Amino acid sequence: MSEPDSPRQVGAEVALVGVAAVWGLTFVMVQDAIELLPTMAFLGYRFLPAALLMALIFRRQLRALSPAGWRAGAGMGVFLTAGYVFQTLGLEQTTASNAGFITGMMVVFTPLLGALFLAERMSRVAWGAAAVSVLGLFLLSGAGGEFRLRGDGLVLLCALAFAGHILVTSRAVRAHDVGGLVVVQLAVCGAICLAIGAVAGDLEAPKGSTVWSALIVTSLVASALGFFIQTYAQKHASPARTALILASEPAFAGFFGWLLADERLSALSLVGAVLILTAIVAVELIPRLRPPRPLPEG
Repeated sequence: MSEPDSPRQVGAEVALVGVAAVWGLTFVMVQDAIELLPTMAFLGYRFLPAALLMALIFRRQLRALSPAGWRAGAGMGVFLTAGYVFQTLGLEQTTASNAGFITGMMVVFTPLLGALFLAERMSRVAWGAAAVSVLGLFLLSGAGGEFRLRGDGLVLLCALAFAGHILVTSRAVRAHDVGGLVVVQLAVCGAICLAIGAVAGDLEAPKGSTVWSALIVTSLVASALGFFIQTYAQKHASPARTALILASEPAFAGFFGWLLADERLSALSLVGAVLILTAIVAVELIPRLRPPRPLPEG
């Protein structure tokens, strides 16, 4: 019989659902903003102010962070940056539907990479929930067209990068302070994106309320607060559960797109959203419903 989850673990997983909801909410804002500002510039302007804010809040923890902690935070930042860059480059050559489904493959890649490289274990229930979640992502995104080798391949690398980010974060938070790790991670991500934008000649000043409102919300809430919550939550939630819970982001994005941008979900998309949320509930609820194993005699 598995031990019941601690209140901290339950709270961490509830917080992760909240992070997924916030990221889903900002998806509509980001879509509008990157039509007016180059994507790499937007990402740089989003992550660097978030890093500065967190550096002010966690300046003591940052000063106390060991060289190993700096390396761990930098590794988190590299994986996070890779995810965003591969996703952005892939979106230039594939459909948003394909990109949404393939990015969601991190649900499968996280336990797979964990099992291959980190000797992580995952229950059959969680594997089944991951499969249901991937099916839900497929239906939600409306994917079903041909596989575009270059564009879809880049987004596949994005999913691998996000899975790697979850696993690296899980290891880092066991040995280092969360606040310091978040500062380094956000700074690395912002600096790399800004450098890519500079090399590409895509840096320009943000203009207009659409861009500025998106930058403020994504920087302060989605990045600074969101990644702090994710990093803290991973002290108590496993990588596999983290990936599965964060897979609810497309469902929230669809809901807020309908609520705020009058986007309409098809019947299949609604089924996909329900499947994702059902998978998340199942992986949490089914183990609790199992009867306890009888103790061996003697």
